[in-house]
Amino acid sequence: MSKQQTPFILVDGSSYLFRAYHVPQLQRMTNSEGMMTGAVFGVINMLKSLIKEYDPSHMAVIFDAKGKTFRNDLYPEYKANRPPMPEDLRQQIKPIHEIVKAMGLPLLVIEGVEADDVIGTLAKQACAEGRETLISTGDKDMAQLVSQHVTLINTMDKNNPITDYDRVIEKFGVKPEQIIDYLALVGDKVDNIPGVNKCGPKTAVKWLNEYGSLEGVMENADKVGGKIGENLREALPQLPLSYELATIKLDCDLEYKPEDLTLNEPDLVELKELYGEMEFRRWLTEVLKEGGEEISEEEDQESAIDRSKYETILEQKDFDKWMEKLGKADLFAFDTETTSLNYMEAQLVGMSFALENGEAAYLPLAHSYMGAPKQLDRDEVLKTMKPLLESDEVKKVGQNLKYDMSVLARYDIKLGGVEYDTMLESYCLNSVASRHDMDSLALKHLNHANIKFEEIAGKGKNQLTFDQIELEKAAPYAAEDADITMKLHQKLWDELKKEEGPTQVFQHIEMPLVPILSKVERNGVLVDGKLLLDKSQQFEKRLKEIESEAFDLAGKEFNLGSPKQLQAILFEELELPVIKKTPKGQPSTAEEVLQELALDYPLPKMILEHRSLSKLKSTYTDKLPQMINPETKRVHTSYHQAIAATGRLSSTEPNLQNIPIRSAEGRSIRTAFIASEGCKIMAADYSQIELRIMAHLSQDKGLLKAFEEGLDVHAATAAEVFDVALEEVSDNQRRDAKAINFGLIYGMSAFGLAKQIGTDRNTAQDYINTYFARYPGVEAYMDNTREKAADKGYVETLYGRRLYLPEIHSKNGMRRKAAERTAINAPMQGSAADIIKLAMIEVDQWLQDQPGIKMIMQVHDELVFEVEEKYLDEAKEKVPELMAGVAELSVPLIAEVGVGDNWEEAH
Repeated sequence: MSKQQTPFILVDGSSYLFRAYHVPQLQRMTNSEGMMTGAVFGVINMLKSLIKEYDPSHMAVIFDAKGKTFRNDLYPEYKANRPPMPEDLRQQIKPIHEIVKAMGLPLLVIEGVEADDVIGTLAKQACAEGRETLISTGDKDMAQLVSQHVTLINTMDKNNPITDYDRVIEKFGVKPEQIIDYLALVGDKVDNIPGVNKCGPKTAVKWLNEYGSLEGVMENADKVGGKIGENLREALPQLPLSYELATIKLDCDLEYKPEDLTLNEPDLVELKELYGEMEFRRWLTEVLKEGGEEISEEEDQESAIDRSKYETILEQKDFDKWMEKLGKADLFAFDTETTSLNYMEAQLVGMSFALENGEAAYLPLAHSYMGAPKQLDRDEVLKTMKPLLESDEVKKVGQNLKYDMSVLARYDIKLGGVEYDTMLESYCLNSVASRHDMDSLALKHLNHANIKFEEIAGKGKNQLTFDQIELEKAAPYAAEDADITMKLHQKLWDELKKEEGPTQVFQHIEMPLVPILSKVERNGVLVDGKLLLDKSQQFEKRLKEIESEAFDLAGKEFNLGSPKQLQAILFEELELPVIKKTPKGQPSTAEEVLQELALDYPLPKMILEHRSLSKLKSTYTDKLPQMINPETKRVHTSYHQAIAATGRLSSTEPNLQNIPIRSAEGRSIRTAFIASEGCKIMAADYSQIELRIMAHLSQDKGLLKAFEEGLDVHAATAAEVFDVALEEVSDNQRRDAKAINFGLIYGMSAFGLAKQIGTDRNTAQDYINTYFARYPGVEAYMDNTREKAADKGYVETLYGRRLYLPEIHSKNGMRRKAAERTAINAPMQGSAADIIKLAMIEVDQWLQDQPGIKMIMQVHDELVFEVEEKYLDEAKEKVPELMAGVAELSVPLIAEVGVGDNWEEAH
């Protein structure tokens, strides 16, 4: 097979894995942290060689999934003799998968079947399409797949790597069509396939050549003499099972077809990080060259990290010297070291600094391990440094400075002069980049592997807190954080300031938001823990009622959380229609399947209610009371600016964005978010902001008119789409129109819309066609946006925030269409994110002189406040006015206000 033929290549990843693991010279390979890396290197090296040799356009790497397969159901002893996978091999599977994906190679891991079955299914499909297929494996069982269009290659067999049709006959003595018969007779001790006792390859070949097939051998078993004949006759009852176990499945239910399995551009950023972590230096250098980021000798000298130059400040004279340096600096990097990642609990252990000329130092203040050297008094140091740290004139740069700001606030220091944040510089440059943490950025931009916290603190339950770490280890780690931060800033800022839009977003939205988010987090929200625990008990009672009712409907008790038991009840015993199947070929019990069944059957409806309540209970009513801070009696979330690609804030511990509002039980969670005595909760929510942005961006006359006249836009859409008078629009028509409005914003297809509003695909397509006919500006905007995205590779918000679309030119149609949908939606969702952030900045400015009003939450398009009752009228008037005034759109921007004793009442 020549390179020019570009065959469809299927790689048996599981075969590669075990072969690489057992190569002697690879078994000793580790990185500096002691992690075994030999199997990772071996597998990736084989893949690289294969790609270089054949240059395929279509390819997949297939691995076995965890857990049992259908063969275990056929024969519980299947593979029972296999020893467990060695732990040092198991640990290498995840990095292999990550590198394969980062290389741009399709990775398939399908539950319920083996890699062989996935390969067999894809090979059969490829043959039906006339594709030449090359299977890279060392597994002899694969010989059954060989045909005129399917060839095997064993990259580790240097003498005879290729196995085609004739080579199978030469190698095994039987045709590929007889391989399953051959395997059934010989059996397999490793896989525990029974076979015929004492029947070796020669005997199996002799029988098959004489009788043609396994069936022929079984029919003529009486003619075989001697002890082997007795063994054959004894094995007759189990030979059909052996045949079935040895047969590679050719009809797996797969999400992908051969034409979908195209190679994508490698993710160089991800590869750099992964190769760096594995310490594959040659490949890391190749990636750097490929990305055009090879560091010149001069640049290398400039950015070299020399930890031997770091200082540890233990003497007053050294502290005084550094205070003078920092005070004179145009900019210095700053970082804190603490006892906890929780900003409400963290105790300050030390601080590190770095200057633009490469000087860096660590100032330890509270290391308390046995034998720790005497350190400068923390209170005295903070008193001395307070003016410097609070100064707006002395500029600072940090990595995730919001955390440092919150920690210092516990010591009555309001960090000022916060000019740059490397995490946000990276995020504004490219929000789609996978990670913006310091270690990833250092590897990506400086080709430098930072000291990892686990290296100096250990792992797991015995991990030390920073105050327990010896200064010999702690000081280089801490000083390096500041040094790397400064070097990253120098690189990132040079890149960022070349692009006007992203620079504006960084300087006027993201950086001003940092101190505001720190303040909102520390304000926290009062939560009624007792009310939540009461709700937990109510939910528990209801869950038991649902279980009882479900048992009555099923006619027996079963585990409502077990998909397997649910499958048996719904589809075997109650004989409900099978809507969708799992990769194993079993009836699916996924959420969307149960939702469809729930329209006609009571039991699926109960299962859905049970799942929903269980999640509410475990995620919120059980967990939130445990998150109440013992000092403040409040819950303090963490807001993240550099997670969502569109610019939306996300939050964790707790995740406020995901508290459900569609069910009464979900909304009841919000009743526990309460106001303190003498106060009210006030929520200000932008009304239909993304639709208003759509009207502005598309300049569609129909949408503009609806908003300008203050019409109910969903009712107005219903009137247009269903061709009825506005006053005659029914509730159902309005609901469907709402689904159309928001569905099209998110790029929903006719199929998706049909499913959502409960109609057929053709009718849904008619609705979409009518919508575009009535609102032609929207369709024109969507078409133009797709074209611009394809041309530039990114889309922008109203304020210049960019969202890059790496798959906008993907050869894979599904991925390309997904990128096009993102292109249409991102400017609206991203502009809405920018507007709510600008509103926070504007409102916070006003709040400086309003001590009785606190901003306590930001959720989606909503700002939530705790307001002393005497300031309520002023807040209700001023906040929506400020929110409405932050953006100039072609339609009115409206913020609606609600007030109550709790969040649910105010929302």
